[in-house]
Amino acid sequence: MTAFLIALAVVYLLPGPDMILLLQTGARQGRAMALATALGLALARGCHVALAGLGLAVLFRTAPWTFDAVRLVGAAYLLWLGVKLFQAEASALAVDGALQPSRAYGQAMRRGLLTNLLNPKALVFCSVLLPQFVDPADGPLGLQFALLGAVLVAVGLVFDSAYALMGAGLGRWLGRRPLVQRVQQWLFGGVLVGFGVRLAVLKDL
Repeated sequence: MTAFLIALAVVYLLPGPDMILLLQTGARQGRAMALATALGLALARGCHVALAGLGLAVLFRTAPWTFDAVRLVGAAYLLWLGVKLFQAEASALAVDGALQPSRAYGQAMRRGLLTNLLNPKALVFCSVLLPQFVDPADGPLGLQFALLGAVLVAVGLVFDSAYALMGAGLGRWLGRRPLVQRVQQWLFGGVLVGFGVRLAVLKDL
């Protein structure tokens, strides 16, 4: 289990669209909205674990067009998020701030869910990593897979919550520096667009 936790920590420390989304949401919309986004990411990872258990990654390999379809939709979504950041007013919270709290939190969760769920690399990651730590000598394989998947989701939620809090702290600092806030907004938007382009041109698993 120690090796599994170390592997997860290494992956969750690497910069990616999930991390950027959390930092940006925390900076522009505050801690609560960023934590709602983290819950959406956790739900997406739970779905990936379940899909990996059902062997969907095998479908990606046997029918490459399914991988490409998810990949292109995911890339388009990241590009859309990046463009939305470019268009947003730096001096205001995101558009969700004008919504009722329940709707705003729902939209934040949905952003987290779609950002991760539409990334086929996340599913492939679960499908490759989890079986490596399943041992027939340790009991039922399904139970081991489910336990490891639960740990994967829980550890991810811990890291994501930390990024959400970091983003909220960044937002408080940026609130006193409008010019830096605008630069940060464009930087994060550009990074999301970059991740979208990279996903769009990905050729294989």
